[in-house]
Amino acid sequence: MPTIPWPWRNGNTSNTPSDKPKLDVPNNKLNVKQDALALSVRLQAQLATIPLPLLALTAFTLGALTASTTAFLYARYGRRLRNSDWVTPDVFARRRWIRGVVTTVGDADNFRLYHTPAIGWAWPLKFRRVPSVNKDLKDQTLHIRIAGVDAPEGAHFGRPAQPYAAESLAFLRETILGKVVYCQLLRRDQYSRIVAHVTLAPRIFPNALASGKVLALEMLRAGWVTTYEQAGAEHGKWGKESFLQMEKEAKAARRGMWVKGVGAESPAEYKRRHAAAGSLEEAEAARPRTQAERSRKKGWFGRLLGW
Repeated sequence: MPTIPWPWRNGNTSNTPSDKPKLDVPNNKLNVKQDALALSVRLQAQLATIPLPLLALTAFTLGALTASTTAFLYARYGRRLRNSDWVTPDVFARRRWIRGVVTTVGDADNFRLYHTPAIGWAWPLKFRRVPSVNKDLKDQTLHIRIAGVDAPEGAHFGRPAQPYAAESLAFLRETILGKVVYCQLLRRDQYSRIVAHVTLAPRIFPNALASGKVLALEMLRAGWVTTYEQAGAEHGKWGKESFLQMEKEAKAARRGMWVKGVGAESPAEYKRRHAAAGSLEEAEAARPRTQAERSRKKGWFGRLLGW
């Protein structure tokens, strides 16, 4: 009885499946080992042709290059500046930017910064921490003076505080205390503080991709500082004009210390008055009086006659 040629049998009319030749599958692991061994033999043969002094010089050069690169990366990104004494002249010459956390705010235009270089200070790779105890922070912070602005003077050396000094200090504390800021180190001032441009941390993108708000301009916008215009003033890439314009807008809007108008004594005038006076009594006598104080001194009869 003839068999039916089913299509899936590809013309094979026999009832037994056709025997197909088996392909030899190479042993991949064995081939890889053989290739690696052959490569090693070739490399050894090539190395044998290189003179020994040249080989030693090449190894020394590569080692020195690796060591110097590692040292540079550590000094630039890994070494922490523990205090102002660690800031060398070359750091100022490069106007280096550093990152840190604000630990204390003493006056309305300066603060203490704990330098936090490289990685390890924030999640998800947080394995280092900023001390929170005063004794652990001793000699471990940089004293930063905010460049380009002057805040109302607090009570120092027996001198009374300027009006709005406390409010200005409270604004700065609320803005930066315990937060990450970025500082461009410029120079050392007469009080051994580090004068620096300060920016806040960006809200979304990392600082390498976007810059945060400029702290000095934010304080001027709020009306709690004036533009510093004395010798050695630093205004950075933003320029003195931007600082003065922000101060002018705050005065026009009567924000911060300008809430009662623009007749208030500036921090620079306050310091000049006390520097010129021989005593606190003389300084107080030379203080410019407000309209309300002049009216109280005249009395009701003088005010009536317009004296």
